Amino acid sequence: MDLKKIKEYGNLELLAKQMVEGFITGLHKSPYHGFSVEFAEHNLYNTGESTRYIDWKVYARTDRLYTKRFEEETNLRCMILIDKSSSMYYPLENHGKISFSIFSAACLAYILQKQRDGVGLCGFSEEVDLFTQVKSTNTHVHNLFLLLKQMLEERPTNKKTSVADVIHQVANRIHRRSLIILFSDMMENIDNHDEIFSALQHLKHNNHEVLIFHVYDQKTELDFDFPDRPMVFIDVETGQKEKAQPAQVKKLYKDQINKRFQEIKIKCGQYKIDFIEADCAKKVDQVLLPYLIKRKRMG
Repeated sequence: MDLKKIKEYGNLELLAKQMVEGFITGLHKSPYHGFSVEFAEHNLYNTGESTRYIDWKVYARTDRLYTKRFEEETNLRCMILIDKSSSMYYPLENHGKISFSIFSAACLAYILQKQRDGVGLCGFSEEVDLFTQVKSTNTHVHNLFLLLKQMLEERPTNKKTSVADVIHQVANRIHRRSLIILFSDMMENIDNHDEIFSALQHLKHNNHEVLIFHVYDQKTELDFDFPDRPMVFIDVETGQKEKAQPAQVKKLYKDQINKRFQEIKIKCGQYKIDFIEADCAKKVDQVLLPYLIKRKRMG
């Protein structure tokens, strides 16, 4: 789903609804089950049932097996962070990375609202320039779709990323345990990993669950697949230009970028942060569905 398609249909909310209802069929009704449950009552244990929810304290007192029954509550809070720096609007012909991020965010917002869970939106580049409340009302979520569509139509010039600073700001502003979902290409200073993960640790220290969608264009940003002729490469965040023959720098570039991406992935594993590799050339459901199925199994 690219910029052209979204403009053609015109209604991001309707597109997200159609996409979600298409690929969520058969999933557990809540892929985020576990955050939003509350004890309701005890039921007598029946032979053959799972022993997972047996209340052993009650058994010790009564010598009878009872299971805990839970009911869902509207207490999952989710804040979706979207990197709006200039590099996120690459490739320029279809704004691939930001288009993917916004459409994925729209689908997740629809899922959360369908569950009556609260969702908010944060847009940032070097600083936070959009920060909404976390709510689950129809009006609020409809406004989020309008903000997402507006974000898609922006044309940022030479906007850098400051992921670490923004995450610290978000951690200081969100006081209740939440699910934090970040969409970013992580194209920040290559020596800035420690700062970024210090900020992510700030979120984890505050008992938030963190999910990162690492958005990139596989063909050009990882595989460095360009015509074998002299080219001028422009840093869209700084405007810096470099002339190069792709074939001469391809191996060095691929070694460096793969090392960088692998470091990010390993760090996320160490910090117990869910890390999703998201090639913006893929369909949204190809990236979201495996993750939601994984969440279902974990729940």
